[in-house]
Amino acid sequence: MENESLKLRNVGNEKYGTDKEEVTGEDDYDPHLYRKVEHPTSNSETLIHLLKGCLGTGILAMPEAFKNAGMVNGLVFTFVIGALCTYCLHVLVQAQYTLCKRYRVPILTYPESMKIALESGPKCLRPYAKFSPFLVDFFLIVYQLGICCVYIVFVAKNIKAVADEYTTNDFTLTQYILMSFIPFVLINCIRNLKLLAPFSTLANVITFASFGVVCYYVFQDLPDISEVPAFGTLYTFPLFFGTTLFALEAVGVVIALENNMKTPKGFGGYCGVLNVGMVFVTVLYVGMGFVGYWKYGDLSKASITLNFPPQEFLAKSIRILYSVAIFISYGLQAYVPVEIMWKTYMLKHLEGSDRLMVWEYVLRIASVIVTFVLALTIPLLGLFISLFGAFCLSALGIAFPAIMELCVKWPNDLGPGNIVLVKDIALIIFGITGLLAGSYSCISEIVQKLSAGQLD
Repeated sequence: MENESLKLRNVGNEKYGTDKEEVTGEDDYDPHLYRKVEHPTSNSETLIHLLKGCLGTGILAMPEAFKNAGMVNGLVFTFVIGALCTYCLHVLVQAQYTLCKRYRVPILTYPESMKIALESGPKCLRPYAKFSPFLVDFFLIVYQLGICCVYIVFVAKNIKAVADEYTTNDFTLTQYILMSFIPFVLINCIRNLKLLAPFSTLANVITFASFGVVCYYVFQDLPDISEVPAFGTLYTFPLFFGTTLFALEAVGVVIALENNMKTPKGFGGYCGVLNVGMVFVTVLYVGMGFVGYWKYGDLSKASITLNFPPQEFLAKSIRILYSVAIFISYGLQAYVPVEIMWKTYMLKHLEGSDRLMVWEYVLRIASVIVTFVLALTIPLLGLFISLFGAFCLSALGIAFPAIMELCVKWPNDLGPGNIVLVKDIALIIFGITGLLAGSYSCISEIVQKLSAGQLD
């Protein structure tokens, strides 16, 4: 461990410009003071970015999530899942801070943190340390590509809903997905995120304007609330869990935001950026799910925009505008897996090549192809959302942070009665159960719908 600590310390000093002679001991080292971020963000800017990262297609799927849980279950358990996500994010950020402090480096990535934590954890977990970065990267890549699949299907479904009102051509959803391939390739070939910044601002404006239109529709002629089922079935509850987790969890965004803050200590705490942002997001999601399900009941669709009257101009406009916003966001979401695959796995095998840019574009186009193949194979928007939420975020957002905290505090800092150990084991079991149950329910539903030819 001492050699590993020294190695990490030297890498951190070299990478981030830390003067290791200033470091006199673990208790004296504050990683936040040694971070050198080129363009640090303020607390308010970080909060805005957090809201932006959480408000995607997931919020439009909340009425269908409530349909799978029932009104009362949906209301209660959305708050529970929101609180759980927030707590696990705190656990993850604090564990990473402790590791940075222990090994005297300003910043550690999620995969690096997982590896180092396992190396210092219980002996039964240490053999898995060398494989853990690949596992974390796998879930991160699958999750981000899954978001891209959701975006493709979302755009195609909403464009089809509008086009069907104006054309007599009976194009299928598959054809609309194929027609959007080139635009998605082009936006994913933008290598510099700064070029996407103006479009991202436009997407944010469209997104928040869309919420106003959604409220306009859902609050009109609300039915008697007693007609809406209070409880769903045990079989469909995992679908609710996956969708809600997909909507609320933003583990990749949170780590990046905390690492780029001007005052990272303002991220945590009772009134910190994370709590304020997650409370706002959770309340917004609960409101959307509650009122949307109250309005449309069992007719709630995978995106609430698909429930709006197809013949009305306002409904058509919001479908088009929101599709544009989601299309722009595809470039941002696809940027993450491409960066991981390119910088972590491919670049080291291409050193000295004079065709690095060509290979990077090959990777970007291949990533789009993979997401389109999945979208074409399983064009089921709601189940896509639930599947990737249950499969990826149960691990990344719940189980892995608990494993990391357990290892970081092992063996002498587990609290009275080993309460930290008990709590983390419970979180790990819950995360694995959510992954297995949610994935099983989603895959079962996907098979049934594909067998019956139901693509809506």
